[in-house]
Amino acid sequence: MEPYNYQGALQKPVNSGFNAKSTTKEVIKGIDLSGKIAIVTGGNTGIGLETVKTLSMAGATVIVPARDIEKAKKNLAGIAHVELEELDLANPGSIDAFAAKFLASGRPLHLLINNAGIMWVPLRRDRRGFESQLAINYLAHFQLTARVWAALKKANGARVVHVSSGGHQFSDFDFEDPNFIHREYETLLGYGQSKTAVNLFSLEFDSRARTYGVRSYALCPGAVGATELSREAPADLFQKLGYSDSEGNILPEVAASLKTIPQGAATSVWCATSPLLDGVGGVYCENAEIANLNSDVSVIGGIKAYSLDEKNAKRLWNLSEEMTGIAFEPI
Repeated sequence: MEPYNYQGALQKPVNSGFNAKSTTKEVIKGIDLSGKIAIVTGGNTGIGLETVKTLSMAGATVIVPARDIEKAKKNLAGIAHVELEELDLANPGSIDAFAAKFLASGRPLHLLINNAGIMWVPLRRDRRGFESQLAINYLAHFQLTARVWAALKKANGARVVHVSSGGHQFSDFDFEDPNFIHREYETLLGYGQSKTAVNLFSLEFDSRARTYGVRSYALCPGAVGATELSREAPADLFQKLGYSDSEGNILPEVAASLKTIPQGAATSVWCATSPLLDGVGGVYCENAEIANLNSDVSVIGGIKAYSLDEKNAKRLWNLSEEMTGIAFEPI
């Protein structure tokens, strides 16, 4: 079996033939998912919705868990092979209930797309006292993955795809104060930490799950326009970052650099389905390709070395079990 991706041992492009402008339609071409079962969190809006559409068109049955059922029904109307279920990622009990219902169906799970996430939010804590971006973007998906493990193993060949972000470069994981109890909260630090956690989890999960035919991938979708991710962003924040003018209008050069939703979802679909990734896991991808390891924290793009650190990946796994109260040892 190939080496693990600790310290970025496998972080090398595989010449996929795709790029930042590639779309979901292009990366799914020629791939048949008939008989496959998928779960896509956050699958009723943005790149999650596009992912659902693409997997469905390729023949997969797609379960879309949603907090707002009525909104999800409207957004998913007309898409074939879709099942809608209730799930609130902010509620651990809801995660357990959703997973239990799926397991009771007796079906295998071939694809788990951990896509849902939040960004640009003020300091909030869940009922356990955990910072909201860490809780939603990472811990909820750690719990969901653990709870559906039996179905993933039953698939005899499954992939778990974690939608991370180039924003992981905003912050390494702070093991001393992950919930901003003693340090000043900054929304992008919280976001960056949560996405670094996603990367470390994907890395460690792959190392533990691959014996059972389950592989794991983290990815950056790129900067995508027309999603709901920035709905809570302060009005002046984009101006401070140099993204908009004094009236709140996105600068033309910034708008031109944004991906469309089909382009943004392409890497999720590629990670979930590409035969080029058979036998390879634990890698971080972008632009429908395995990303380069980029140790220069001042340069955007690629994956930062701290997001692939073996020691931190194992340490985070143990901390995640402690925080969620879930002993997750894939067996």
